[in-house]
Amino acid sequence: MNASTLLWGMLFGSIGLGFSIYGKKQQAIVPLLCGVALMVFPYFVSGTAWLVIIGIALMAVPYFVKV
Repeated sequence: MNASTLLWGMLFGSIGLGFSIYGKKQQAIVPLLCGVALMVFPYFVSGTAWLVIIGIALMAVPYFVKV
């Protein structure tokens, strides 16, 4: 683990916290689940490139999936 993975993980975790708070207040399940996923997935992904790809994909899901 290097500094870039730590910083990217912290960034995606912060964005995930925002998504989860928004999803809870609006009672919207998709942003809530994506927020929790954004906070948890950096613990399981070790490569920086995969971290960024998965993080961007999880941030885009609430935009494209409307339930």
